[in-house]
Amino acid sequence: MTTALGAHEYRELLSAALPEATDADTLLPNLHTLFTPDSHRVALYVDSTVVRGGRGVGKTFWYRSLLDETLREVAAEEYGIERLRRLTVSPGYGAAVEPDLYPGTGVLRQLVEEGVRPYDLWYAVLLTALGQAELHDLPEWRDRVTWVRANPGAAERTVQQADREAQQYGTTHLVIFDALEHLHRVRAQADRLVGGILELALAMRLGTRNIRCKVFIRPDMFDGALLHFPDASKLTANAASLTWSNANLYGLLFHYMGNHNSEYAEHFRSLTGGWETDSFGRRHIPPALLRGDESSQAEQFAQIAGPYMGANYRKGNTYTWLPNHLMDGVEQVSPRSFLSALNKAVAETRGTYAGYEYALHHEGIRRGVQTASETRVREVGEDMPWVRLAVDPLAGRQVPIEQDTVTELWHEARLSDVLRKEAERSEVGGEEDTLVRTGPRYPDDPNRLIDELIVLGVMRRRRDDRIDLPDVYRIAFNIGRKGGVPRVSG
Repeated sequence: MTTALGAHEYRELLSAALPEATDADTLLPNLHTLFTPDSHRVALYVDSTVVRGGRGVGKTFWYRSLLDETLREVAAEEYGIERLRRLTVSPGYGAAVEPDLYPGTGVLRQLVEEGVRPYDLWYAVLLTALGQAELHDLPEWRDRVTWVRANPGAAERTVQQADREAQQYGTTHLVIFDALEHLHRVRAQADRLVGGILELALAMRLGTRNIRCKVFIRPDMFDGALLHFPDASKLTANAASLTWSNANLYGLLFHYMGNHNSEYAEHFRSLTGGWETDSFGRRHIPPALLRGDESSQAEQFAQIAGPYMGANYRKGNTYTWLPNHLMDGVEQVSPRSFLSALNKAVAETRGTYAGYEYALHHEGIRRGVQTASETRVREVGEDMPWVRLAVDPLAGRQVPIEQDTVTELWHEARLSDVLRKEAERSEVGGEEDTLVRTGPRYPDDPNRLIDELIVLGVMRRRRDDRIDLPDVYRIAFNIGRKGGVPRVSG
């Protein structure tokens, strides 16, 4: 009979198995880290053009996985999507520097300043991916765009020929786009560039049978894109979202633990039972025990962190407490926040509570949530600076809070003026200053501003109409809640 793992063994396994960096730019997918939540199946359909997801939910992970033939094969097997086996995948845009495949940020900025039409630019990227010979002889993207505008007939014949060849061989050419927040640092220009990508993606979906685009995009960027072209609503109807349930999050944790190559991981697999190794060498998590059955997952996590966040059940159940305190206002938890919190919990327990009877101390878990909150607020500040400007006047207050109190605090802070100044801030970089539009849609309307923050998940409205902030934002914004997780001090 297999003996249970002790606190030290679990702690060592967690420390070794959890990724050190949970940033998608540094965490490359591989056979052992590829996890396939059931909720992501629709996003992997070849005809799902738009895949929406906030920071840390897996957009870049899936983008990179689709570029890898072996990982596509794994996804095809696990999701039962045969079409993934018959793809030719090309990057249309991403964080990696690939000047022969798509223009980088410097070139994009130059082309935008020269008035290049975004659709023509991305059409040139598509034709390059399809192997248009004349474009390969033109190293500069300016010249490629000029060729596209001067040779519409040749461009259309290239698409038609590629579509027919794909049909003949039973394949699909998929061009994928990611890291769209890096397109242009002026949000208005980024919106135009995104609009061009989406217009091209729809044109291929409607006009060809075997050429498709897949666009991984933040929800706020999709909502802000300039979709002023026929049938644009079809993109919204077809959009998929990357979401994570509690079962998915803990399934990811156990997947990491079971796929690590160590004595402790082998012991963990023996202890939990039902693991299988496929032809790729991946160890499959037992579906009923650790992937879909929350009661079984809670039982297993209690072996790692204890059943309660303190002395008894009144302090909260560890299994539900962690995701509940990482959840945003639209009830979503990013796996990046989840793994980050666990990493911090392991380090805190090892450093301060090394003799604790479980691998994770509840105070370590609380500190993990505090750290995840700081990271989340920093990320939202980078993506949407106006959010921090709007929430900062609430610092030192306690939620839930009356909506009238929020609007009064904003009035005292002259928030409308602050947001307008931010929106009209000029970027000096060329012969003319470029207007920066990074703010909310309605900076002068407090009620609509609250509604926008609710849509973003930064705020939520209670049944009694008071305004609340989820812990994942509240803590780092220095906003209190009676009995809640305190802000990090020092």
